[in-house]
This record gives sequence, structure tokens and C-alpha cells, in this order.
Amino acid sequence: MNPLHDAQNFPVLPPLLDKYLTYLASTRSLSVQTQHNYRRDLIALVRCIAARHENGNAVSDASLTQLHAHDIRHFIARLHSGGLSGRSLARMLSAWRGFYRYLICHHHHAVNPCLDVRVPKSPHTLPHALSPDEAAQLLAFNPSGDALATRDLAMFELFYSSGLRLAELTRLQPADVDFTEGTVRVTGKGDKTRIVPVGELALRALQAWLPLRSAWLMPDETALFLSQRGQRIHPRTIAIRLHQRALLQNLDERVHPHALRHSFASHLLQSSGDLRAVQEMLGHSSIRSTQVYTHLDFQHLARIYDQAHPRARKKPNTD
Repeated sequence: MNPLHDAQNFPVLPPLLDKYLTYLASTRSLSVQTQHNYRRDLIALVRCIAARHENGNAVSDASLTQLHAHDIRHFIARLHSGGLSGRSLARMLSAWRGFYRYLICHHHHAVNPCLDVRVPKSPHTLPHALSPDEAAQLLAFNPSGDALATRDLAMFELFYSSGLRLAELTRLQPADVDFTEGTVRVTGKGDKTRIVPVGELALRALQAWLPLRSAWLMPDETALFLSQRGQRIHPRTIAIRLHQRALLQNLDERVHPHALRHSFASHLLQSSGDLRAVQEMLGHSSIRSTQVYTHLDFQHLARIYDQAHPRARKKPNTD
């Protein structure tokens, strides 16, 4: 059985896992999507234990607290042989480590069995980013008074202008945008707040959207971006609308919400070279998360070099 299969419908979770998931929601204030990801990865651990003991889904707190490093290595090897990539396993192992850190801090557990476990390496892949021309092409459409298109343009312009995460965009309220200062107040991971600049084109698109938003708004709704029902727009809807717009603008299918964030970071770094400023605007807690864009910047420079330098590429031997 695939340990990730039907994760959301897992019948019974051990009480310690339920307590941990409640802790992530109430104390750490993680987003709903992040809670979902933790739950999925922790259920994978429970399924691994259940499969080893051949006892269906009856996994107890004792089964979790009696694991050792060799058990975790066995589970990782089993999942890897089942087709999970090193990247997926690394994310999963990180969730498991977090759970055992919680047990040590809050339930007097002695050791973290995940600490010395490593996962197989995956090929290093860089995030997909649009070129500046592709970004301009994506946003080169005129809503012509159409409410949906006006909303979409405002969303996509703000995405690209300010490098927001998808969850951050959906949490915005009109009061978060300061049109005088040209900034937006963003609540990111861990409920950390940052102020990010907003470009002129994004501000214009937002000003065009706000009167139409008022016509859609349901009572007690506070979201900046709404569905046609007047409620906060769902992240999945944003992804679908962006994909559809990319196809209409003759761009390929790799355009997704996070690609706009990648594009923002890559283009800003190419222009400024200021890694710390990009880190702050992206809301990265560690500079390591931002450094991936130095690789994107190098790729951009390497392409220019290959195209422009007379001795960049070896000429074919004509002898």
C-alpha cells in the first residue's frame, strides 16, 4: 500500500499525533495548506508502522515513541523503493523530525529517532521562472470592463510585482494595500508580517478591481480577492485562472502561481544583485532559501554569454 494514499481519510490517528496537529494550528498558527502537508506526511509514518506490524490502521502512541533510527531508515528505504523522490522524502523526514522535537519539548520524550537519518539525493532542479518578456506577455491583456478579467489582472500583477506566496495573496484585505506609499502589508508563514513594494501597474490594476469587488462582496467578507459568489477566492481557482490565462497568452503550461514568485525574485536579483533585499521581500527566514535565485541569475548570464561572446562556444572543426 502506498503510505500517501487516501491520507486525509485515515480513520484513526494516535492521540499524540492529534495533539501535535492541534499544536501546529493553534500555537504555531500554520496555514491550512501547511497543516494539510504535515498531516499527510505524518500519516505516511503511521502507515509505515502499520504495514510493518501488519495490523491495519491500529497504531498506538507507544508504536510512535518506541521507534529508533534504524526503523526510520527502513521506512525511508521502503518509501524510496516505492517511487518517492529524494525531495519528497526530505520534506517528509523534516515533518517527522518536527513531530519528535515536539514530543521531546512537550511530552518528555527522550530522543529524536530522525536526527541522524539521511535521504537519497535527488537531481537538483531550479524553480521555473518566466523571462521578463514572458512575464510581460502574460500580463498584456485588457480586461475591457469584464469583472473576472479585471480581478485576474489585479491578482497576477500583484503576484509578480510583489513576489507573494499563493496563501499570502488569498489572505490579503483591501486595507493591506497602501496606495499612497505604494506598498502591501503581507502576513506570511508563522504569521510574520512584512511590507513589500507594489509597482505602478499593479496599483492601477487593483484600483480598477476595487469598485467591482464592492459589487460582489458578501456580508462579513473581508478578502481583497473574491470569487463570483462574493467569498474569499480559493487558491485552486487562482491556479486554474492563471493556467488558462497563460494558454490564452500563448505561453506554455508551466505557468503556475509560484512561477510568478520565482520570476519576481529572479528578475529583481538580475537587476539589483541585492540578495538580502530579495530575501526580505520574499519573507525568507534564511538566506539559503533565497540563494537558489543566484543560480537562476547565473543561468541568465550564461545564456547571454553564450549568445554574445565570440569565443563562448567551440567552433566546429572544418579540417
